Amino acid sequence: MSDLSYLQAVVIGALQGVTELFPISSLGHSVLVPAVIGGSWKHLVTETSTANSEGSPYLAFVVALHVATAIALLVFYRQDWIRIIGAFFHTLRTRQVQTSSERLAWLIVVATIPVGITGLALEHTFRTLFAKPLAAAIFLSVNGVILLAGERLRRNADSHPDTGAVPAGQSRAAGAGGLVVSERRHLDTLAYKEAAVIGLFQTLALLAGISRSGVTMVAGLLRGLDHQDAAKFSFLLATPVIFAAGVLKLPGLTGPAAAHIHGQVLVGAVVAGICAYLSIRFLTRYFTTRTLTPFAVYSLVAGVLCIIRFA
Repeated sequence: MSDLSYLQAVVIGALQGVTELFPISSLGHSVLVPAVIGGSWKHLVTETSTANSEGSPYLAFVVALHVATAIALLVFYRQDWIRIIGAFFHTLRTRQVQTSSERLAWLIVVATIPVGITGLALEHTFRTLFAKPLAAAIFLSVNGVILLAGERLRRNADSHPDTGAVPAGQSRAAGAGGLVVSERRHLDTLAYKEAAVIGLFQTLALLAGISRSGVTMVAGLLRGLDHQDAAKFSFLLATPVIFAAGVLKLPGLTGPAAAHIHGQVLVGAVVAGICAYLSIRFLTRYFTTRTLTPFAVYSLVAGVLCIIRFA
């Protein structure tokens, strides 16, 4: 097996930084792009989908990229996280949730639990079974369908709006078996059970091709959040999940698997962090007026083309 090159480190780092936050699946692209390029890139795909992949240099490299992405999220939302963490510890002292920051802190805690448990239990199994080009292509297409369906259901609910204020923690359902909330809501009006469901949606991102930010945004839209709030909640939820997953596997960077790629790891992590920060800046502005539809179309087209390529 050849070592990771600096060119590969830069390309995969940029890919991770962008696709982790854009709703088009970083894991899917980290599988599909090397497979499409082929040649010396092909081993990057096969390493992460084998039973002994825990000792893979590429997996150790990807772990560093995830930590860099999480750091970029922390830096961008640093003021929010200062308020959220402070509010969380304040509730521990007072045993009361009174402010919007305190409620948001606990919504994030509740939403993180499902994906945390599922990730610890099934991440390796999902990666070895489904982190293959054809499977990733299929799930990328499914990602497009999920994004389109979410936008369609949100538009249908918006075309039949209800009036009247709804207290925090309550919602008014409109069609689709009660899945879609008709009124527009703020983050701090979500119920804890709704946060848990949104967190449960994140577990789909264990499948290569399904976007964490995409499915989390769809879940938020269905519960009445606008695109801007859904994106912000998605990015806030992603921060502890990505960071924890990376930190848990950081020891792999000190082992023999990464002994000869420390330079590549550093370069890739810097590129991933910069690209992630720029991606967050772009997307927070983009979702003030626009939707998930372009990303859905991209996922469908790229997914179908890759299915044809690898079938």
